Amino acid sequence: MSVPVISLIALIFVIVISCIFPLNIGAMSLGLSLVVGHYLGGIKVADIIKGYPVNIFLMLAGTTYLFALAQVNGTLEKIVKYSIKGVRGNVAILPIIFFFLAFALSSMGPGQITIAALMAPMAMLLAEEVGISPLLMAIVVGNGGQAGAMSPIAPAGVITAGLTAKMGLSGVSNILWLNQLLGHFIVSALAYIIYGGLKLWKVKDTGQRQVLASMEIEPFTRNQWITLIAILVFVIGALFFKMDVGLGGFLIGTILALFKISDEGKAIKQMPWGTILFVCGVTVLIELMKNIGGMELFAGIIASVSTPFTITLVTGFLAALISAYASTTGVILPAFIPMAPMLLEKVGAPATELVPLLSAIVVCGFLTDLSPLSTTGAIFYANAGEKTDKKKLFRDMLIWGLSMSVVGAVVSWLAFTVLRLP
Repeated sequence: MSVPVISLIALIFVIVISCIFPLNIGAMSLGLSLVVGHYLGGIKVADIIKGYPVNIFLMLAGTTYLFALAQVNGTLEKIVKYSIKGVRGNVAILPIIFFFLAFALSSMGPGQITIAALMAPMAMLLAEEVGISPLLMAIVVGNGGQAGAMSPIAPAGVITAGLTAKMGLSGVSNILWLNQLLGHFIVSALAYIIYGGLKLWKVKDTGQRQVLASMEIEPFTRNQWITLIAILVFVIGALFFKMDVGLGGFLIGTILALFKISDEGKAIKQMPWGTILFVCGVTVLIELMKNIGGMELFAGIIASVSTPFTITLVTGFLAALISAYASTTGVILPAFIPMAPMLLEKVGAPATELVPLLSAIVVCGFLTDLSPLSTTGAIFYANAGEKTDKKKLFRDMLIWGLSMSVVGAVVSWLAFTVLRLP
């Protein structure tokens, strides 16, 4: 058996293990890289280590460090509470407000998982209190957070920017961010229609306005105001002044920690070290596969059932299906994005199809994450209130998540290949 084939089997093994066992496959990928690359492929360990994405590590660690500080001192939670109270009891627009609030907060840097953990308890409780379908609330808020995941300063956007930069592709971050918003907005709008959002406009006020308007929230503290200003400086610096998001996050976060604006010890413990190891470890295995021909082999298999016109449809479906059980951030992005140029070359598609293909990969990868088997979906399911039928909610979320592998692929294909949006 050739080394490229063994490397592909190693990747498939890692994906399967991630679906079955709660193990960090970043660590597993690093170990397999030694076996496949060094012991079987004869590659020097130093050359394998060169595949470690130092830039992605710094960007992820820096951004999550800053926003962990903002979460620890209560700044992010208070932003959410004030936004909810601002709705003033207009129940029908509450899911819409939540979608865009989750999108805005996720885009600012924390990413979709942090925002899901932050907003799910309040969102699911309010859904019960004011008569909104818990399934609808979970889908809309979860997709809102995921719509902001491709922001140039959010973890998934940072990872994607690092991967596309290695491909020699620059200036696509904002396009992917916009397409991510477009795909998740379309799907959320469908959920709003299907699961009773339109009916909420016809419901007479039964005390919902009072529930929301009477919510008691303490004013922002001095430290929280300083944190808000720090986040604003970070966002402006990253988006308009080309500040490095990783080092910039460390700089601004360190200043907050130095002046005791937040508890650095607690923040560092809350940083997603497992996710960082996950992403960086898998990336090393993917880089090794690229160097020994494994990724080209994988691309050939996908290309064999695709055409230039259907490549986004097929790849999007496959990415979504795997993502329903594996990590989008840790598996789909590092595995599929570097493969995109190979896929186009093998099916004979022009280079102009690269951005549509990348868009389909990221949109489809995230759309299935509202399954209760994925992290985002599990967070919302776990926070369902006592009045909610949890067995029914689990079943409905599972059906929704798996159906997105088909719906997401079709929506992405129509939007990015057929209609050429944006």
